Amino acid sequence: MISPDDLARLDDLLVAPPAPGNPLAEFRTNFPGLSLTRCDAGDMSSEQVYREYPQFNLYLVDGRDHCWHITNDPAAATGIVVAARN
Repeated sequence: MISPDDLARLDDLLVAPPAPGNPLAEFRTNFPGLSLTRCDAGDMSSEQVYREYPQFNLYLVDGRDHCWHITNDPAAATGIVVAARN
């Protein structure tokens, strides 16, 4: 489950990432137990975006079953995909 507080902290990371460096460098410290996948936005073109940011798209992942799928329900989310926008 991704809480409203988690979503707010993700917003802070993705709205205005630092110019040099990786905005997700401290992800594992801030979100222990939450799965993170990074990719290019083109890799997710057939999926529904949960939130869009200037440099990234955010997708929520439900991995409770054998195969994971994209969800728009934070209560069902077990991870996120952050897709870099060109």
